[in-house]
This record gives sequence, structure tokens and C-alpha cells, in this order.
Amino acid sequence: MRRVKHEDSIPHGQVAVLGVLDRDGAMTTSDLAADQRVRPQSMARAVGLLTEQGLVTRRAHPTDGRKSLVELTEAGHAALDAERGRRESWLARAIAAELTDEERELLAGSATLMERLAGR
Repeated sequence: MRRVKHEDSIPHGQVAVLGVLDRDGAMTTSDLAADQRVRPQSMARAVGLLTEQGLVTRRAHPTDGRKSLVELTEAGHAALDAERGRRESWLARAIAAELTDEERELLAGSATLMERLAGR
């Protein structure tokens, strides 16, 4: 996994924020910070960087005028899809190059078990 992180075109923490917004929809900066277990100030910086890159945008909170919601832009969706594709491609190449047929079968069986556990 270290190689994947090393080759990131978007920093890992920012990819995590994009992923949360993709999965859970628009959120406040405070909610994002709680989800990622970071200080609100740190998340505000990350959101600021993502906003500057055009990957997220802010809009008014529908019920609390003091807050704003952060959401993915079309460019954010595209960047996240590209990052996921790059990581999947790297992993597929690593599996093909490094694992024996027996190890690939074991990995496939393990993935099925992990999916079952994740669905709990």
C-alpha cells in the first residue's frame, strides 16, 4: 500500500475527503472533520485546498444560515474516479506480477469474506 500512497496524484487525506463526500453527500466541514477524526481547522485547510482546485464547492446550509455544506463538483467526481482507477490498476498489476495462482485464489476467497463482513 505504501507504493500507492507514494504515487498519489492527489494527497491521501484529500482523496479521503472526496470519497466521503461521494459516498455520503454534502456535509459541513465540522462533520467531515469528525468523520476523518481530524481537527476542524485541519479539515478547513483541506477543504480550502480542494475548493481552490475546483474539486469541491460550498453552498448555504438549508436550515442553518451560519453553516455551509461542502459538496463534490463534476471535476471532483472525475478526479476521484481517476484516482480510484489508478489505484485499482496498480493493484491489479501488483497481483498479477507478485502472486502465484494459488495466492490469487486465496486472495479472491478472502475478498469474498471481507465483503460479507463489510455488509454486516
